[in-house]
Amino acid sequence: MRYLERLSMNVNLLISLLFFICSVLFAQVYPDQFYELRIDSLKNKIETSSGVKLSNDGKSFVLEDNVLDGFIIFKEQTSQFPFNQGLPSYNGKVYDNQSGFKVQMRFPYGSGWSDWLTVGYWQTNIWNNYGLTAFNGGYIDVDYVKLTSYTSKWQFKVILTRNSLSSKSPSIHKISFFVNDSKTTSNVNVAQIVNDNPKEIFIPTSFIYQYGVDPVIGKDICSPTTVSMILRSYNIQVDPYQFAVTTYDSYHKMFGVWPRVVQNAAEYGLDGAVTRYRTWSETRKVLEAKGRIAMSLGSPLYPNGHLVMLAGFTNDGKVIVHDPAKSNGNSYIHDKTNLTQSWFAKGGISYTFYNPNNITSVENISDKNIFNSFELYQNYPNPFNPSTTISYFLTSPNSVQLKIYDVLGNEITTLVHEFQEAGNYKINFDGSNLSNGVYIYRLIVGNNSLVKKMILMK
Repeated sequence: MRYLERLSMNVNLLISLLFFICSVLFAQVYPDQFYELRIDSLKNKIETSSGVKLSNDGKSFVLEDNVLDGFIIFKEQTSQFPFNQGLPSYNGKVYDNQSGFKVQMRFPYGSGWSDWLTVGYWQTNIWNNYGLTAFNGGYIDVDYVKLTSYTSKWQFKVILTRNSLSSKSPSIHKISFFVNDSKTTSNVNVAQIVNDNPKEIFIPTSFIYQYGVDPVIGKDICSPTTVSMILRSYNIQVDPYQFAVTTYDSYHKMFGVWPRVVQNAAEYGLDGAVTRYRTWSETRKVLEAKGRIAMSLGSPLYPNGHLVMLAGFTNDGKVIVHDPAKSNGNSYIHDKTNLTQSWFAKGGISYTFYNPNNITSVENISDKNIFNSFELYQNYPNPFNPSTTISYFLTSPNSVQLKIYDVLGNEITTLVHEFQEAGNYKINFDGSNLSNGVYIYRLIVGNNSLVKKMILMK
């Protein structure tokens, strides 16, 4: 009898021990991890490739001279800790709508690998088949890798394409992957984060109200509008309407696909990635290092999702943002608890940017006061046939002239000559009666002017 009692006790102890071990294992939360491959690392990570070479300056991968299509498969990467979620992003360059690149990933599955899954493309979807986005072990939720079990391995594949050899090759020079354990977000302690009060800092910008950019798409462009404000905070000229239109994903029919917005900023020279933050103090370090952060918010402030630019912190720990959804959103202060809940309970997803080349503008503008008072954007499309749109922005009312010249400086026409209120303006120019070539357009505001070139190609 005692033997049976002792055996029963031992069995119960064993069951309790197993239960404890399992509970510890399942309760473990793996830390966030960020992995990026820049060109020097990418060169050493090639597993196989076809039709792709290193660019002449050694800064990116491009198509071989007489090739329309090519690809690179990079060697598998291994994380230090397991993960079940990931945020991919990429930096490259595309020169026209007849060329582009597509980024794919795969993950361990069974005794091998899953099929290749498309995680994004840039700029125009010129492929007949977008590619797979799911397998039995997980799927790509638009721009977000979600796996049904934990893994610590993945591979990247990049496909480069152009429809004609006359098109300049697309290029890519950086691939990033921010991985995490979903339990980190599930276990977020909002109250603790609210009590995190970093030191005072502030990042100004030229504010943009998203609904003022365009009456049709204004409600859908919080993401590209926020990144346009980030570009402006670096004194980089950007037309927020054109930036939004370029960002639009025709496959998913969205303006806010995360890696596409990051990639569009790369076209302006920024180094960016889709990332996460878990505390306000983490973000303070980025701002202090001259980085910029776009915050992806949810409930309770924006149940349908929204993005804002993190501007900094007040001397008493309040969070300052530039919120494009509000007409008075410049340096706006939300309730800190609501803002913390809206961002960190959604996972702290963000875009993080740096300006490595210290670019002051797409065109060299030496007078910062001129930049702040008005902006002249690159015409679109360019080259054009036979018409194009010229856009500019006035920060205050003033007398305005918009003139067109040939390359010899002869005035061809005056498109605008009037007093205008502050705001965004779009002017159509028709070159039907002109011959092919380079033309100059000049915006004169008060006593100052800015000049840009455009190409008519019939």
